[in-house]
Amino acid sequence: MRSIWNHRIFYAMLFPGLVYFVIYKYIPIYGITIAFKEFDIFQGITGSPVASPWYKHFQYFYESPYFAQLLTNTFLISIYKLVFGIVPPIVLAVLFHECRPEWLKRGIQTITYMPHFLSWVIIYGILLALLSEDSGLINRWIVSMGGSEINFLSSTAWFRSILVGSEVWQDTGWGAIIYLAAMSGIDPSLYESARVDGAGRLKVIWHITLPGIRSVIVLLLILKLGKVLDAGFEQIYILYNIQVLEVADILDTWVFRTGLEQLNFSLAAAVGLFKSCIGLILVIASNQLAKRWGEGIW
Repeated sequence: MRSIWNHRIFYAMLFPGLVYFVIYKYIPIYGITIAFKEFDIFQGITGSPVASPWYKHFQYFYESPYFAQLLTNTFLISIYKLVFGIVPPIVLAVLFHECRPEWLKRGIQTITYMPHFLSWVIIYGILLALLSEDSGLINRWIVSMGGSEINFLSSTAWFRSILVGSEVWQDTGWGAIIYLAAMSGIDPSLYESARVDGAGRLKVIWHITLPGIRSVIVLLLILKLGKVLDAGFEQIYILYNIQVLEVADILDTWVFRTGLEQLNFSLAAAVGLFKSCIGLILVIASNQLAKRWGEGIW
């Protein structure tokens, strides 16, 4: 208690954040119970009867003819985004860190993280202007070179690549800020010692910069693994269409159509709980794996 009193200012600063998490993160956990009930919006959570059997909604989801396709699409899109999205921010942060002219560094940094603030509706408009079959800039260029038009946005062969590429473009600059902040905490004397020993720029990056941010890389990777079943509802819902449903339909879009549009909130809660359990397992497993290299979160 004496320690708390001595640091009361810090606890006071922490209090609003704690209140936020209690109200919006912990109290709503009680709502998970509707996954095991026949939820009626007029009867409420406590008044709604228990489903018979209690796993009815999980069984309905598992026995759905789309279960395997939904799970495959969700995992593939998430893994693609994870694999292709983790390296570009690191590379960009290293380039910023090695850039000597401060005005050039700040200018390019501002340009690269601006896409993060664009909504997916605006990004869809940009993609439409570039990739549209009739008037897209890229298709016009292909035709002018003697090729034939490609319907990028309605092609099952191209759709996942467009999803991954557009997200990488949107988040690379913003993600680089985190790694750049971690690089600023590396002891400058390490760089000076390496240069005195004759190390070139590439060796300095490989032996000092990258090991210096290894813990941050592992931390972000573990956090992203916990959301591996969140393949990006907003992005996919805006970009997909009936022609690419086979490769674009994920758990969240199916829940939106089958659960929320039909007011089947219990089904939506059941799928959400399923996703949370998978995410928890992945976070624990990845953390245990990372601890072997001494980089675990806990």
